[in-house]
Amino acid sequence: MTLPTRKSALGPVARSGGRDHAGMRVSFEFSPPKTPEAEESLWQAIRRLEPLGPSFVSVTYGAGGSTRERTHRTVKRMLDETSLAPAAHLTCVGASQAEVDEVVRDYWESGIRHIVALRGDPPGSIGGAYEPRPDGYANATELTAAIAKIAPFEISVGLYPQVHPESPGTQHDIDVLKAKVDAGATRAITQFFFDTDAFLRFTDQVRKAGVTIPISPGIMPVSNFKGLQRMAGPCGIPIPPWLANLFDGLDNDPDTRRLIACSVAAEMCARLEEEGFSDFHFYTLNRADLVYALCRVLGVREPTPAPSEAAA
Repeated sequence: MTLPTRKSALGPVARSGGRDHAGMRVSFEFSPPKTPEAEESLWQAIRRLEPLGPSFVSVTYGAGGSTRERTHRTVKRMLDETSLAPAAHLTCVGASQAEVDEVVRDYWESGIRHIVALRGDPPGSIGGAYEPRPDGYANATELTAAIAKIAPFEISVGLYPQVHPESPGTQHDIDVLKAKVDAGATRAITQFFFDTDAFLRFTDQVRKAGVTIPISPGIMPVSNFKGLQRMAGPCGIPIPPWLANLFDGLDNDPDTRRLIACSVAAEMCARLEEEGFSDFHFYTLNRADLVYALCRVLGVREPTPAPSEAAA
């Protein structure tokens, strides 16, 4: 008797373990440290993730340029002391066009070849109303064009997969992205999200609009749900009820929260890979453990030592 064919009960993470992950690329985002202790934690994370060979690592730029010097210092240390390809965040906020242009030239002369060009948030008010300086760049499109004129940088730009909080709608966001591409953008990195279906619908619209640059889904494996709410609120990022339910009642159980955070992010990554995505950008929050595990799901691993190296 012939038994009926049954659909595999394996989920996306288990299926990922049986795939060829050729061509998979990852990148990591870090923030400049505020204290000596934070700097030590940051560099522990950098050293842990460096052997995975990311395409690049980016360093954030605080609201209003508040971390400007720390960002520059961190990027230059990465360039000098690691094998990583650092990308510096740069915003329009709190500086004239001449001042921004000077930073761009300094990066090029220092050996930096990749900039993440963002409009930025006003000082002390993430998600607040933005007012460009009269002598500054008005938005990320103008900033991108200026960077491209100064030197042939790789330029990544931001993208909201569920409508920018100041945007009238999805079509406007797509039009802005197309303008950034015309200005010189070579990659789009999305804000973090949790509704995978909504993300896929949005990227389908982007591709139908003729945008062909790589789009890296922004993945944030957050185990502190209250902290996530604080980050997501000002950015207008929806938090689905199912995610809130998973973390309900776990305020005093960090170990379980971390397991859930990794499980949710791993499922997202595995499914997005099945949908054809091969570039992933991880918001590390300056921690390596969860991101390292997620890279494992995507088949990104440290090189296997040669037999002679292993014996040594």
